[in-house]
Amino acid sequence: MSLADKAKDATQKIVGKAEEAVGKHTDDAELTAQGHKDQSMGEARMETEKAKDAVDGK
Repeated sequence: MSLADKAKDATQKIVGKAEEAVGKHTDDAELTAQGHKDQSMGEARMETEKAKDAVDGK
C-alpha cells in the first residue's frame, strides 16, 4: 500500500466522520448517512490494501 493510498483512505474516513457529525448536529439524515458511507468505504479500502500487502509479503 503506497503512502498516497494510505493518506487517501485515511482522509476519506476523516471526512466521513466530519460529515456524520455535522449531519447529526444539523439533523440532516442524508449527510449523516453519507458520512457513515464514506467511513465504511475508507475502512474497506484500507482492509483490502492490507490484505494485498499480506499476500505480497510487505
